[in-house]
Amino acid sequence: MSDKYAAIAAHRTAFPVTLMCRVLGVSCSGFYAAQRRVPSARTQADEPLRVQIRTAFHQSRKRFGAPRIMRALRAQRVRVSTKRIARLMQTDGLQGRAPRRFVITTQRNPADRVAPNLLDRDFAVRATRPLNTVWVSDVTFIPTRMGWLYLAIVLDLASRRVVGWATSAHNDTALVLEALQRALAVRQPPAGLVASLGPRQHVHERRVPRSDNDRTRHREHESAW
Repeated sequence: MSDKYAAIAAHRTAFPVTLMCRVLGVSCSGFYAAQRRVPSARTQADEPLRVQIRTAFHQSRKRFGAPRIMRALRAQRVRVSTKRIARLMQTDGLQGRAPRRFVITTQRNPADRVAPNLLDRDFAVRATRPLNTVWVSDVTFIPTRMGWLYLAIVLDLASRRVVGWATSAHNDTALVLEALQRALAVRQPPAGLVASLGPRQHVHERRVPRSDNDRTRHREHESAW
């Protein structure tokens, strides 16, 4: 009942008291009597604690639930139980967001051979090599309403430009190879291109056709970092 009275008091400047009392199923006389009633010692003690809880909650970017807020307050030497924090958070409509579950997106196939690391972490190739001589790639995942969407990009280290990309509902070798094929079709690099398609958990050495009369050699490394 006290929560309903508190809601009416908070919105009495926007809506008529009689209307809110009727909608919430309380009497106007009971509301006005509650307004004249002296708050209990517990209610008075809860008020400064509610301010501290709201501060900790918003400082955590609305991620903390009652247990983590309790630890944050105890670090400030505020002694309070998790149950009390949970009650006050529920009263104020505060709910922490659960951490996103870690998803293992790739698993190495033990049967795949690891290709030699031709790049050897030499990412400063802008001053030493021309365009279309060193490409790297990576895969990220994007949450959608229909599940995870995986995005693979191919980056030219000399220009720092994305030269190819692809998306898929599955994080597999086909996704990265599709991004590579698009980059090859657009940029048509010369022979000798080093394409470090990583970090991937499986490695292949393959020849990707660039045209009917020419083939360019590409390698997928277990890690180029």
